[in-house]
Amino acid sequence: MADSNETRRWQYLDQIRRNPGPFNQDSDVSEEALQALGQHKVLVIGAGGLGCEILKNLALSGFKNIDVIDMDTIDISNLNRQFLFRKDDVGKYKAEVAAAFVEKRVKGIKITPHNCRIQDFDEDFYKQFQLVVCGLDSIEARRWINATLVNMVDMDDSDSLKPLIDGGTEGFKGQTRVIIPTLTPCIECQLDLYTPRAAVPLCTLATIPRQPEHCIEWAHIIAWDQEKPFPDLDKDDPEHITWLYQKASARAQEFGITGVTYSLTQGVVKNIIPAIASTNAIIAASCCNEALKIATTIAPSLGLEESYMMYSGDDSIYTSTFKYDRKPDCPVCGGAAKPLAVDPGITLRELLDSFAVKPDMQLKKPSIRANNKTLYMQFPPSIEAQTRPNLDKTLKTDLGLDTGHEIAVTDPAFPTITFNFILSFTST
Repeated sequence: MADSNETRRWQYLDQIRRNPGPFNQDSDVSEEALQALGQHKVLVIGAGGLGCEILKNLALSGFKNIDVIDMDTIDISNLNRQFLFRKDDVGKYKAEVAAAFVEKRVKGIKITPHNCRIQDFDEDFYKQFQLVVCGLDSIEARRWINATLVNMVDMDDSDSLKPLIDGGTEGFKGQTRVIIPTLTPCIECQLDLYTPRAAVPLCTLATIPRQPEHCIEWAHIIAWDQEKPFPDLDKDDPEHITWLYQKASARAQEFGITGVTYSLTQGVVKNIIPAIASTNAIIAASCCNEALKIATTIAPSLGLEESYMMYSGDDSIYTSTFKYDRKPDCPVCGGAAKPLAVDPGITLRELLDSFAVKPDMQLKKPSIRANNKTLYMQFPPSIEAQTRPNLDKTLKTDLGLDTGHEIAVTDPAFPTITFNFILSFTST
């Protein structure tokens, strides 16, 4: 009886998977491939708006062995779109609640939750999966998992190649892309598609704030550093956010600014991107369709040719699928040094600051070497102190750099990535 129920559960999906039709005329999927779907081990990164939809879709598509990583806990504001959660779940870990909910509703699957950061695992952990599906709202986390999967590839071991399916949404817009590490353009190749967050000058924050966001950033950047109310800022700790909210509110009142709220404080500090449930559902469905196609070869997936699907729902509905070329100077999957045009009279500090807003870098704590010499290093503190005087020196006159010199830039957020540049001075 149990086998009969299991067969009926998948009868409509099996009809699509097994029988050619108008949209899968070339379908020739073996029974072994379909049965292997149940053994495929899939990693889902993120259990938020996209992650909830992805977990549900994967479970209802026949995947039975899933892990999910998310370090966040459930907030009351999540409940309007993260449908696996209820009011009683507020404060609990997203990964645990989502896994338990889907397991209860779809019998026969196993979802293992991990309440931590993706950076807490090493390559051996990621090697156990056949697919990785991302539903992240963090560019930094995307870049980290992308670099990790690319570095894992061993050309003599086909099992070391783990396809990465990445989904993202912002309001009425979204995208899905499939990355085959070392074979297709990776996330770092496409980094310039993400606009860096606009930086507010510190002088504005410190002296003439004009918007509620300025007051929040002042509390976040200046007041926190001066008062150190807690050893480290935890953006997911309500007590920490409350402290920032209170400081920002007092600052706003001082300058006659209105609009500072707890939710706005949380949104500014965490750089929360607006999300709409219907957009999440569409993009998650697209991601899981690609997972199903890759796992079963039921239909051609995004990948070697067209690898990027863009969706726009703010003016009617529009989708476009296109091929994004690999970049030979990509620091992750390429390796060639790229030219960097700069003014020879700028200081090393100004150069490093520019790396935060360059669309193809977006680095927060860069260190730099040139001519096999460390010019500035963020860590450890002893070397940082030794190299700090270089920050106020000019590139050409004081540091002796010139056109054609190669520089290497690193950031602790991406320990496996080195950005290589060849200097080109714009004036003399």
